[in-house]
Amino acid sequence: MYRYSVIESPPRRCVLPLIADAPQLAGLRRAVRAELAVWGMSALADEAELITAELASNVINHVGQGSAATLVLDAGSDQLRVEVHDKSDKVPQRLNPTCDEESGRGLQLLSALSPSWGTIRTAAGKAVWCELPLTPDETRRRIQRATTVMENYGLAVGSPTARLTHRPVLEESATSLILDLLHWLTAHDLDPDDILDRAQIHFEAGAQVA
Repeated sequence: MYRYSVIESPPRRCVLPLIADAPQLAGLRRAVRAELAVWGMSALADEAELITAELASNVINHVGQGSAATLVLDAGSDQLRVEVHDKSDKVPQRLNPTCDEESGRGLQLLSALSPSWGTIRTAAGKAVWCELPLTPDETRRRIQRATTVMENYGLAVGSPTARLTHRPVLEESATSLILDLLHWLTAHDLDPDDILDRAQIHFEAGAQVA
């Protein structure tokens, strides 16, 4: 795998030409982790590795084993953009695989890991991109938002907000809120299991970073 990199502060850009071949995926993931470590973005390494492996696997599966492709990492002050370029103009299609199907989940994974992703046409074919925000205080902000929601929820169901500091009340209130959300999702023709899976992926990714 040939590699060249241009590092500025910021933005930073790294270009990794590659051959779409399953045995090379492990090396590609290691290269991504090493580059992000140099850039001081190790907090995004796990998600970036997963996205890179998924995008490269899509090239193998849908463009062809041994196809030439290029990984591009673009880092700004507040986000990391991951792109994989290939020579096919076939745009990825979002599928809805059943629980028994092993394929077709790539775009679901991208949606779960990245708040923003898409496909662009290029002169040679296409590029599939994902953006990961660099937000060191995201966990703290999520906890603050959840606290506000829990307090308002306690008022809505008639539970004194002061009691939300006690563990049994917290557990009961959180369970009740999640149950109400499941009913709300179902009422809006959304799949509760799919939403819960996405939330779990985000949570586990955040826990690994922490």
